[in-house]
Amino acid sequence: MSNNNEFVKRMGLANLTDDQLGDLHQATLDILDRVGVKVCSPAAVELLKRAGARVNGDLVKIPGQMIRQALDTAPGRVKVFDRSGNPAMNLEKENIYYGTGSDMPYTIDVDTGERRLSVKQDTINAAVVTDALEHLDFVMAMAKASDVPESRIDRHHFEAMTLNSTKPIIFDSHDCRGFSEIVDMASLAVGSRKNLIEKPYIIHYCQPSSPLFHTENALEKLIVSAEERIPVVYAPAVMCGATGPVTTVGSLLLANAEILSGLVVHQLTAEGAPFIYGGGTPPLNMITTVCSYGDPQGSLGSVSLVQLSHYYDLPSFTLAGCTDAQTFDQQAAMEAGINLLFTGLSGGNLIHDLGYMGAGMTGSLEYLILCDEGVGKIKYLLKGLELNPTTMALDVIERVGPGGQFLTEEHTMEHFRSQMHFTRLFNRNNYDNWQASGSKSCGEYANALLKEILQWHEVQPLDPKVEQAIKEISAGNYYGRDQLA
Repeated sequence: MSNNNEFVKRMGLANLTDDQLGDLHQATLDILDRVGVKVCSPAAVELLKRAGARVNGDLVKIPGQMIRQALDTAPGRVKVFDRSGNPAMNLEKENIYYGTGSDMPYTIDVDTGERRLSVKQDTINAAVVTDALEHLDFVMAMAKASDVPESRIDRHHFEAMTLNSTKPIIFDSHDCRGFSEIVDMASLAVGSRKNLIEKPYIIHYCQPSSPLFHTENALEKLIVSAEERIPVVYAPAVMCGATGPVTTVGSLLLANAEILSGLVVHQLTAEGAPFIYGGGTPPLNMITTVCSYGDPQGSLGSVSLVQLSHYYDLPSFTLAGCTDAQTFDQQAAMEAGINLLFTGLSGGNLIHDLGYMGAGMTGSLEYLILCDEGVGKIKYLLKGLELNPTTMALDVIERVGPGGQFLTEEHTMEHFRSQMHFTRLFNRNNYDNWQASGSKSCGEYANALLKEILQWHEVQPLDPKVEQAIKEISAGNYYGRDQLA
């Protein structure tokens, strides 16, 4: 398996100039100072008031100096580990990592190909498949389990992920109690709360409500993440034309204002606590009234937010590998290919939502496998070329000379594996050999590979007692907490 945590992209995309980034920043400061944000947590209001914000009930106006102070104290790099304590992701400029998304109510059935309600086994399957796929770096719940109690879905999702993958996990929680119990489960998995803080393999995900509205629940989770020093993503999803202006830039400003005002609360709670900037600005399609995941306007907003994260020297969270197509078809493949590459070129650190179909309503593991293959090609391309005596091969060229051949050269045998990109999914055969092997489509190959993974992939297990304790917490029992010191 490749060592993805060492990946550094060498080609890039910059769609905003330094002057434009400065203009966006200043306009954001104007919004926060003149318009303000709704802050529905009394604790957060008090924090902001003591720090110098102007408060009128739950309307808070934040001066630019408070934004600058929060940016000064927030770390520019967040190190994330896997469940075994090995370095997995170094979230800073130029490092890109890809993973799944969260909580889709419907799933494309592995056996029938039919769309149906998601169940907990789908969350388990997604974790196993993500664990097995070479180019994916982190796990999210993907399927929203309809067969567990609604009040404990977040705990069941986390149990399914942490028992079925060793890769880092991005999780959401219903509330602070859910967050606390998930942290308990993660602490059990790594041996102690101390181990979890020193080598976090989990990232908390929560959201403000656009436009410019911080709910009490979101702020409480943001605050407790800071207090516990658990890395947190605070990610708005401003919908162009609905919860934000129809212009990409206008919605970009709203999203930036929401993120930066959340950052202020977070850093006032605990200076230096790990915070991850990001989100998206998808458009509301004015013909279908669907929030579009495949529209290029959304991709443009996402990569612009990534560029703002670079401007602020903050780790970023963004999205790609998603489509509005309702089935695994040509539209799905093209939209994923474009937005996976576009976002990779932008340098987004955590790129999520791979395997998302139907405008974020349906998950497909075959589609996830296609996205993994795409990510492999993108990481290969973005590494660029390394020039050294071995790769320039001047001695080999001299030895072979005009009219020779390189197939039998020792240099070819030694280096072809490192120079070429290999695929488990895409056809590289001629027509006759493709036909002789069954004339399978890409989707059929993806389904066969998916079934092979689900049958044969083995996830590194936890100690049976630890596994049982995690299941007990997930179910609502509280055993094993004496192991959390």
